[in-house]
Amino acid sequence: MASASQSSELQVSSGDKAAALALTPVSRETEARLDRYVALLLEWQTKTNLVAPSTLPNLWTRHISDSLQLLSLASSAKSWVDLGSGGGFPGVVLACALAETPGASIHLVERIAKKAAFLREAIRVTASPGTVHLADIGDTVDRISSPIDCVTARALAPLHQLIGFAEPWIKKGATALFLKGQDVEAELTEATKYWNIEPKLHSSRTGGHGWIVELRSIERR
Repeated sequence: MASASQSSELQVSSGDKAAALALTPVSRETEARLDRYVALLLEWQTKTNLVAPSTLPNLWTRHISDSLQLLSLASSAKSWVDLGSGGGFPGVVLACALAETPGASIHLVERIAKKAAFLREAIRVTASPGTVHLADIGDTVDRISSPIDCVTARALAPLHQLIGFAEPWIKKGATALFLKGQDVEAELTEATKYWNIEPKLHSSRTGGHGWIVELRSIERR
């Protein structure tokens, strides 16, 4: 009889991994790190809800490729802050991909202790350049004193709130890349009530109705 973790593993499509890596190619070393991350996620998923169970068959395209695509939009970025990292998307995936980049660092911010524990273990088993901050987002700005090139968030909060969270780093020159769904236009409309922004929208490579909102300058209204 299969164990719970084996049952979860059987739900992941092998073809999905090939499709994901065709969309967002990575080095053999990065692929090996991502394999270790996925194995750990499936193990923890049986006791901690890290991703929606319905997305497990398409874990690689729905979550990993979705995260990896950010790298092409900020190819020179080395220092990243990922807000509300949760199961590690995009933070751990980015850390795996940047592990061979000298000076790369990923700050993963997570307020739920169980998820923060998972993130620490994921960074350890993948030997990736990540630092986990168990804290509310508002409490991390002072903790992260080094310059930040890019701020990310995925499935965390409405856009106008995300801009507020990221404001301290954007004001210092960071680029924001926020992964959003099909309601992005409504979120942008709402955000302009609070912020003067010039967003650049990128259609997700992974299909569906996903978008990436790129922001390089903001100003409160």
